[in-house]
Amino acid sequence: MIQTTDYPHVTAAAIIHRDGKFLIVEEESEGRIVLNQPAGHLEIGESLTDAVIREVREESCYQFTPEYLSGIYHYVAGKNITYLRFTFTGSVGEKLANCQLDKGIITTHWMSLDELKSVPERLRTPLVIDAIEDYLDGNHFPLTMLPTLFQPENSPV
Repeated sequence: MIQTTDYPHVTAAAIIHRDGKFLIVEEESEGRIVLNQPAGHLEIGESLTDAVIREVREESCYQFTPEYLSGIYHYVAGKNITYLRFTFTGSVGEKLANCQLDKGIITTHWMSLDELKSVPERLRTPLVIDAIEDYLDGNHFPLTMLPTLFQPENSPV
């Protein structure tokens, strides 16, 4: 029998850069308080761009418009959990009024790369730094690289 941990968890994350700083969420994860980009799991029937828009709104209360794919990452956490992370870059407006942060999210911060590098023990994963550095290196791929493919519920795969 195959367990769900045998399959990768697909996640979408956002690199949001403004005035030399990056939007970072402070969240509780497995009993630790960690720093991460706004990110979360792809839901059934959702495109990757829809997932990153939703996750940014839920975790930071900002409306996000993805403009580019900046990286695809394979990360193994522990012994049995594999993540396939799609990281996007784009633009945000002002913080949404009357918006509540998702459960587990403590607050948001605007932090520089140097500030993040100074607290490696607080990062949720090494992907936080890797994704920012790839973005700063100019990784900007068109969203058309990711066609959205949905199978109707009754059709054979």
